[in-house]
Amino acid sequence: MKYAGRLAAVAVVGALSLAACGTDNNAPAGSTTSASAPAAGNDNGLSGTINAAGSSAQANAITEWTKNFTATNPGVTLNYQPSGSGAGVQAFIQGTVAFAGSDSALKDDQPAQADARCKTGKAINIPMVTGPIAVVYNVPGVEGLQLSPKTLGGIFDSKITKWDDAAIKADNPSAKLPSTPIQAFHRSDESGTSDNFTKFLKATAGWAYEPAKAWPAEAKGQGAKGSDGIASSVKDTEGAISYVELSYAENSSLQKAKVSNGANEFVELTPESAAKTIETATIKGTGNDLALSIDYATKTPGAYPIVLVTYEITCEKGLSAEETKLVKGFLTYTASDEGQAALKELGYAPLAGDLLTKVRTAVEAIS
Repeated sequence: MKYAGRLAAVAVVGALSLAACGTDNNAPAGSTTSASAPAAGNDNGLSGTINAAGSSAQANAITEWTKNFTATNPGVTLNYQPSGSGAGVQAFIQGTVAFAGSDSALKDDQPAQADARCKTGKAINIPMVTGPIAVVYNVPGVEGLQLSPKTLGGIFDSKITKWDDAAIKADNPSAKLPSTPIQAFHRSDESGTSDNFTKFLKATAGWAYEPAKAWPAEAKGQGAKGSDGIASSVKDTEGAISYVELSYAENSSLQKAKVSNGANEFVELTPESAAKTIETATIKGTGNDLALSIDYATKTPGAYPIVLVTYEITCEKGLSAEETKLVKGFLTYTASDEGQAALKELGYAPLAGDLLTKVRTAVEAIS
């Protein structure tokens, strides 16, 4: 992988030099093939500063896009703070950033608050990065671990507490499992990754709590801040298990468990197996709001079921003139063939088909 070391670069970002530049539809998000689009937004006349914040899951993507974009478009500064999805959305609502990265779409009372921030338009959710969620573990001597949703639910609800529990043995009949205590880690900050992971557990494992960006206190476990904090905690703790985006798992050389889908098929996590689940997602937003509904219990052969889509949340209309030019220029590049192709090397699954076409249409509508 070529992304080793990029995580650290994002974590300390203070100012990244960045060259920047529908209709209602409940059909499967990837049902058709989109037309090819070259890299765009290359306009050396652009200048200024743009502030953004949010998802740490897309931080590696932001770093790569920054590097590539800067090579041809010097002159614009992008300050992206990987502060977590919850903090990023709040910063957008408060008007301190031009766009927020979030691992889940706006919900509850957030759309109204975000629309108010946009003043002359509405806020839209634009999916830009597919981030498979890896179940990572640190159990020396145990390779190729398999875990069903029900077993995962028991582990993260503190009901399965040792690695040789009968439920884990049932998922791994040939494995030699130690009696090591399980150290289950979760995100301590509000996180779209937690939101998506608990949505998966709710849909497939009878999770007792409502899905949310904040981890339910009743489920207990140990907290760690940010995706990098989760990766470090698992790497340093024998008996640990957690959930984190694939790019962070790969960057830290963590072991990844196979997870069974709705067809009871244990599937290895790869960008390709995650993309199969995204292809079955439906668009629940309207117009250029492309919020997605993901089928976590997908029965598609070879589909890895735990995925998240990272959105860029911004104003369709209502940004300042300078912000409009910079946000539109940057997102035009990230949605281009070149921008999406760069993601696969980082452990993300590029957007494709009808969904990518709709993303490009939404970006073009920013004005």
